[in-house]
Amino acid sequence: MRREILEIPEAAARLLDASDGALTAAGRQLRALSPRYLTTIARGSSDHAAAFLKYAVELTAGVPVASLGPSIASIYGARLKLDGSACLTVSQSGKSPDIVAMARTARAGGALTIAITNTAGSPLAEASDHEIDILAGVEKSVAATKSFVNSAVAGLLLLAHWTDDRELLAALRRLPKHLRVAIECDWMGIAGALTGENSLFILGRGPSAAIANEAALKFKETCAMHAEAYSAAEVMHGPLALVGPGFPVVALAARDASEQSMASAADLLAGKGASVFVTSALASRAQLLPHAATGHPITDPLTLIVSFYAFVEAFARHRGLNPDQPPNLRKVTETV
Repeated sequence: MRREILEIPEAAARLLDASDGALTAAGRQLRALSPRYLTTIARGSSDHAAAFLKYAVELTAGVPVASLGPSIASIYGARLKLDGSACLTVSQSGKSPDIVAMARTARAGGALTIAITNTAGSPLAEASDHEIDILAGVEKSVAATKSFVNSAVAGLLLLAHWTDDRELLAALRRLPKHLRVAIECDWMGIAGALTGENSLFILGRGPSAAIANEAALKFKETCAMHAEAYSAAEVMHGPLALVGPGFPVVALAARDASEQSMASAADLLAGKGASVFVTSALASRAQLLPHAATGHPITDPLTLIVSFYAFVEAFARHRGLNPDQPPNLRKVTETV
């Protein structure tokens, strides 16, 4: 896992260098189609990448995005009316039967289908109109890291080509150097707050809410502790009842329109005695985590997850665990 985290900047640069072919073609067809809405199909870390892309598309292209449950096709055999829409499927292996079945159903329903996968020529690729190979390289760790980041980068490249967003393209070109800085950000200060605790809240807002879900999954996978992701707005409702003195909270704030609200939420929780860590200098009571700002609101959350990956891998070993051998898990999960 550590080796693959260190490979993230190189993997992202490799994808960026090879991004003109399939991504340009798919983006051009999206522009010609001008879909009224998009749908996504994915599970696990890939679904978190899809949720991140949902926010990016809605904020940048102004097109609503909805997630399709794979069981709609694989279990229930339902048919969907998707004429004039586009469907984005994200899967590292491209092999899970339910994901492939849903992609086929979307295509049969009239959607332009685009597969983002780390396995060229997979069943998912064959079931889709366009195949985007994320070029992350072989990933042996059960916990996906570089494949998650490259899936998100591939989706942002697709979005940039679709909308002809030169600013986003330029930000993506700069991203590998920021990812290198992100790996070196030391978040082990969080470890002390986790001593004697059995749960962790991870907060986000907008695109970073999807990143918070990915962070919570990786924490559970590698550290054998419970974590729950919440919007910084939603946590103020029912979940706030769980927050007391010393309760650990990590707030993943990006440099975007939500940063001030994220900082305010972090300070409010810190005021209740919680041990709160936040990636924003706008907070005054929560503890500041070092972070790599990218200069673009859409790419900023990606450096946060890379810093978190480095933390959970180190924290798992700190707890005497092997992050490369999480119990009950395997690399490729094929569900029906």
